Amino acid sequence: MPEHAAAPTPEQDQRGACAASPAPVPRRTGSLVTFLLGALTATTPLAMDMYLPSLPQVTRSLHAPAVTVQLTLTACMAGLALGQLVIGPMSDRWGRRRPLLTGLAVYLAATALCAVAPTAQTLIACRLVQGLAGAAGVVIARAVVRDLYDGVAMARFFSTLMLISGAAPIVAPLVGGQILRVTDWRGVFVVLTVVGALLTALVWLRLPETLPPAGRRAGGVGEALRAMRGLLADPPFTGYMLAGGFAFAALFAYVSASPFVVQEIYGASPQTFSLLFGLNSVGLVAAGQVNGRLLVGRVSLDKVLGTGLAVIVLAATALLLMASGVLGETGLVPVAAALFVLMSAMGITLPNAQSLALLRTRHAAGSASALLGTCSFLVGAVASPLVGIAGERTAVPMAVVQLAGALVAAACFVGMCRPWTARAATRAGSEGDEN
Repeated sequence: MPEHAAAPTPEQDQRGACAASPAPVPRRTGSLVTFLLGALTATTPLAMDMYLPSLPQVTRSLHAPAVTVQLTLTACMAGLALGQLVIGPMSDRWGRRRPLLTGLAVYLAATALCAVAPTAQTLIACRLVQGLAGAAGVVIARAVVRDLYDGVAMARFFSTLMLISGAAPIVAPLVGGQILRVTDWRGVFVVLTVVGALLTALVWLRLPETLPPAGRRAGGVGEALRAMRGLLADPPFTGYMLAGGFAFAALFAYVSASPFVVQEIYGASPQTFSLLFGLNSVGLVAAGQVNGRLLVGRVSLDKVLGTGLAVIVLAATALLLMASGVLGETGLVPVAAALFVLMSAMGITLPNAQSLALLRTRHAAGSASALLGTCSFLVGAVASPLVGIAGERTAVPMAVVQLAGALVAAACFVGMCRPWTARAATRAGSEGDEN
């Protein structure tokens, strides 16, 4: 078993749920710290989703085609992916606060520059920097959770974070739609800058350091790469990482294409799109709470993850059949219903994939979190331009990308994590026969 992989124990019916050494005692977090961690994980959806209703307006304002404007999403996602690879290991070496505050400061500057970008190319460049810096909030929030929690408690806390961070996709497009009533798309970035400044101030004042000096990893880039190589050598960790990453591709295909599908194909207004987007986010949050309050600790995380992936496959298949005309003429309502089911399934899929992966490691939580985030955002960045490859008048590319991502995620989960052997693995662990 790799150096950073956890050995299974009989007390936890999850493959590799904790390390062979005694687990750290979870420390309770105050409500404000919990809120801050949720807000940090919400930085990305806030920056994405508040901007979504204005995508058609950006194409007209900057005189750019839809595919080019969708690259503003791709650039931000690519920045988030690459930034996590750097910031995650940095947080393992220097602690969580210093890299986090630096990243937030750069994020603020980049967001302000987005508001005054004169061309689509400039906006793409600013969004890239915004993503690189915004990665600090995403990767370090996950690492802080790993510092504080273990086992079932960590899975439950991730579901709690989903309640907080999930409010961003609900509120953001609604706010974005209302902003467009009084100003243009540039005003959206002005609001994002103000929100980012408030979050940075709260983190500076109230978020404590969670990684003591004794727990930090010395060494430079070579040590970070060795830690990541050790994590990737563990097939279940890699399987959970890829399953979560390709499920995220299905989600991001929806995020990237839905403004055009709902508004251009079905003729909905920006406000109607915002309401539908918010309703889908409610489904995601509600499923996350069912996961954290009812399922975690009662049902195997592997079983819940497998169920979530199966539902995503079914919903994406239904969307493809409707988009391709196999089911005849379909209106907005059945398409919106299928999207609601798909998004709700994400609420039990993404937190459990992250939890199962992070349970494989106790050391180098920043590096592990970086790999998880990088995988998700890189796959999402690839999915973004693909959904617009056939133009703005068909939803088929969106449905194809969603179904392909869901099928690959399910294949990685089944083939690499081998969830049906989890009970046998825990029994072997209890007898001392580690793999």
